[in-house]
Amino acid sequence: MKLAAISALGLMLFFWPFVATSAPSPAVALAIALAAVALLVFIEAATRRLDARRFALLAAIAALDAALRLVLVIGIGGFSPIFFLILVAGYAYGPSFGFLAGAMSLLASSVATGGIGPWLPYQVMACGWVGMAAGIAGLHRTGPVGRRDVVILAAVGVVTGYAFGALLDVWDWTTFYRGTPTFGWLPNLSLGDALARFGRFYATTSFVYDTFRAVGNAIAILVLGAPVLAALIRLRSRFTVTVLEEPAA
Repeated sequence: MKLAAISALGLMLFFWPFVATSAPSPAVALAIALAAVALLVFIEAATRRLDARRFALLAAIAALDAALRLVLVIGIGGFSPIFFLILVAGYAYGPSFGFLAGAMSLLASSVATGGIGPWLPYQVMACGWVGMAAGIAGLHRTGPVGRRDVVILAAVGVVTGYAFGALLDVWDWTTFYRGTPTFGWLPNLSLGDALARFGRFYATTSFVYDTFRAVGNAIAILVLGAPVLAALIRLRSRFTVTVLEEPAA
């Protein structure tokens, strides 16, 4: 329920071109993204699902992704190594942790690389949803990490690779391609026309680029996913405290 409410808040950033004629200001967009992240942190901390140890792990993942993005700013097409840790963390620790891992990794890496701009709120929400999707996929995981887990997570990496690119394209479409013949965004379009134009825009400008991200995510998970998932799940067991009742006298 909490993730649905936060996602509904974030979806306002991406759906406005299909239902409205003007974009939210960059300040409003950033406020929406930061409010979504802060609200989820508050809820998770208040319910003790995000204790000091999990918060430390979350900070470590964000710091590692920031370092990876700083060192490997230029990837192959749309591929970036930061998605690997977000996907495995979400799969191991659940949707809420995955959302925070994605959102905070983007915030930290943007500060590290100087990539702060009007596109940042869209990146934060979209990357948060990448981690959340991996968390949803891992909800029914049982037993030790097996081939099935790696295959499922690799499939999630492919789907979210394209989905992340499509979501970020909403900002590009409305900012740089406004009024472009055939596929540019125009105000006052009907929903059907807007969707058709966006579909042509995505197929023309981004599908091949995003394929590098989708395939790169899958390869990284197939190669490194099993040991990293196993390590994170072992670490999770140390974070879990089980209180046993004393036997009756």
